[in-house]
Amino acid sequence: MPDNSTTPPVSPQLRSLAGPLSRSRSLNFALFVAALLWYLCAQAIAASAALVLDLRFDLGAARPLIEAALLLVLPVCGLALLRAIERRRAPLRLTLGLPRRATSREEWATGAAIGWGLAIASVLPMALARALNVHLWTAPRAFQLLALDLLTLGTATLAHALAIYGYGFQRLIEATGPVRATVILMLLTALHAALTPTAYGTPDATRILVALLAALLLSLCWLRTHGLWLLWGLHFAWAAGIAVLFGLPLGGDNSFGSIVDTRAAGPAWLTGGEYGPQAALLSMFILVAAIPVLVRATDEYAWKYTHPPLIPGGYDVTLAPPAAHIAMEQAGESAQAASLVQILPSTPQSPPSE
Repeated sequence: MPDNSTTPPVSPQLRSLAGPLSRSRSLNFALFVAALLWYLCAQAIAASAALVLDLRFDLGAARPLIEAALLLVLPVCGLALLRAIERRRAPLRLTLGLPRRATSREEWATGAAIGWGLAIASVLPMALARALNVHLWTAPRAFQLLALDLLTLGTATLAHALAIYGYGFQRLIEATGPVRATVILMLLTALHAALTPTAYGTPDATRILVALLAALLLSLCWLRTHGLWLLWGLHFAWAAGIAVLFGLPLGGDNSFGSIVDTRAAGPAWLTGGEYGPQAALLSMFILVAAIPVLVRATDEYAWKYTHPPLIPGGYDVTLAPPAAHIAMEQAGESAQAASLVQILPSTPQSPPSE
């Protein structure tokens, strides 16, 4: 009997990578909330643990790196536990958004180029307006601190990407869809920015809008590649360019200016005040202008990695001939057999004798 089902079969390989095929939206949303809350808890735990280790072992300049390393380890352990709870059989790297690809380095470099361009576009108007007061420190100790700062920012941005976009954003997309997930993440980022205390005189409204647009840009990095390589490269290059190479405050933190120490003296809409370019009005326009650049630069990755695989499927559509047609064929065959005339071979005769 032919199968009339319209559901295409799923190959065993895809089934094994996807894990259980049916997950409720409420479960995926709960996993997203759990990942987000665990990342916030991990930030507090990492800061407290780094402080205790500093008091006991005198970490000195290595304390931010130790805190960033703990911030990377704690979310990975928590997300691995969530993966075990939901019985997802995909590899941990794939679950966290770091798939093995031939273009992973290229994606990271593309994101780093875009992030570096954002940093230059944020600082160049300040330099042209002569609003920057730059001090250089070229002692050998400064280059050691430079390496520590770069490692710290690379680890911290990777931890943020894994917890928020690598695991949490995937579950939110499965629960609500890509558009709604992006909007929800943008609103949560804006809420977190609104609740973060800042120094007096910081343009908070602009800072919240910049955080919202940055969340949109990072969400597009995931949606265009379905991986964290591009997102991580962009976030790291932008943060390192602003804080380490140009010596400006990064979210109000001035501790990353090792070789270059810069003080911005200008209007808040241009410099962001004590908070840095993340609170500058100019950064809003720069982030908006970066969206079409990002979309154009990721055309090839979107074609390769965001379209679902084509799985052959279907059912047998062979239909039995009607009974009347079968009867007509049998009658025709019988009539043809009865009308046949068999011609026997002739018996050879000897030639007549004289």
